[in-house]
Amino acid sequence: MIQLIDISKEFDGKQVLNKVSLSLNDGETLVILGRSGCGKSVTLKIILRLLAQDSGRIIIDGEDTTDYSEERMMPLRKRMGMLFQGSALFDSLNVKENVAYALREHTVFDEQKISDKVAEALSFVELAGTESLMPSDLSGGMKKRVALARAMVLDPKYMLYDEPTTGLDPLTSRKINLLIKKLQAEHKVSSIVVTHEIANAFQVADRFAVIKDEEILLSGTSDEIKGSKMKFVQDFIKGGVIPNAIQ
Repeated sequence: MIQLIDISKEFDGKQVLNKVSLSLNDGETLVILGRSGCGKSVTLKIILRLLAQDSGRIIIDGEDTTDYSEERMMPLRKRMGMLFQGSALFDSLNVKENVAYALREHTVFDEQKISDKVAEALSFVELAGTESLMPSDLSGGMKKRVALARAMVLDPKYMLYDEPTTGLDPLTSRKINLLIKKLQAEHKVSSIVVTHEIANAFQVADRFAVIKDEEILLSGTSDEIKGSKMKFVQDFIKGGVIPNAIQ
């Protein structure tokens, strides 16, 4: 479905990813675990071609998109929704206009159809009736849910989540995790979630890929991750987050 083959990337001479290969299978949620700065978010941006890799290839639905122009990438990007770490709502637009943004940019729907799609997406994330609110009126968790509604409004085949629960309290984090699972179950969406919060990762993951020292160090199911004898795996399972320094 989505396949990365030997992806490498460096910034100002610092290696961030070194020949990273991973794949997302149909209908699954893949969680990429790693400490801050290990290249998790960079991986998502490379998939979307918002950032160019230095080497390696990107396959999406059987298409080698590595050398695609911006114009050729646009139809593929419409198949993908992105939930950014900071939600990235437009402060000057109300909830309805934030969620409707992609519909106005990429469809020819009339105003009634746009309103219906926005209402449907907001209902899915349990924010029905909030269309007139401004981002400044929303809590952190509500902003995440509005951003999720915006990301799903074009009915994407894939969802990419960048630290979806960072900065949220445990109850709000659980609500976001349940929405990720609900989107997978009801809309058959395949997802990649990047996070350093192991407790939240276990709530949504079908499969894991762990990045350490610019490479995929370990991959497997929840049971395989929990059963790993590696010290750093046991350390971050016990601690709930991946520590900044992994031995």
